[in-house]
Amino acid sequence: MRLPPSLKLRRTSNNFFRLVIAIAVSEAAGIIGSVFTVSAIPTWYAGLVKPALNPPSWVFGPVWTILYALMGIAAFWVWRMGWERKEIKMALGVFGIQLFLNAIWSIIFFGLHSSTWALVDIILLWFAIVWTMVVFYKISKPAAYLLIPYLLWVSFASYLNYSIWLLN
Repeated sequence: MRLPPSLKLRRTSNNFFRLVIAIAVSEAAGIIGSVFTVSAIPTWYAGLVKPALNPPSWVFGPVWTILYALMGIAAFWVWRMGWERKEIKMALGVFGIQLFLNAIWSIIFFGLHSSTWALVDIILLWFAIVWTMVVFYKISKPAAYLLIPYLLWVSFASYLNYSIWLLN
């Protein structure tokens, strides 16, 4: 069945706005975290003993910006399958849980200076990402695959968090 041109345009523009919203919401989690991170890096974080594999501080901003964009694109690919479907709502709800855990990690680690509770949070985050990937995979395989770099980076971040907790 062919769509009338006006409906086709509306659907395309609707998807564009969904994509923008999905990326903006994901990036907002990073912005929330950066509020607590930026002020702690030259002070509290600078005084911590860090593991040998700890990258320079400037690496984290670009990496997280890219990962949040990929997360937003993945959420969009699921969202565009139809918000009215129960499994879409559930998948995006799971996505929201992992995004929340992601945002509060920086608050806990950098804001509260608690590597212990941040470690608990990042372990929960890791499992929430896997859960998100599983529910996304049932709806959109590419959406699940887009989260692989995120899972790998959070795995590395978990090592860093654990090492900092152990060394300090």
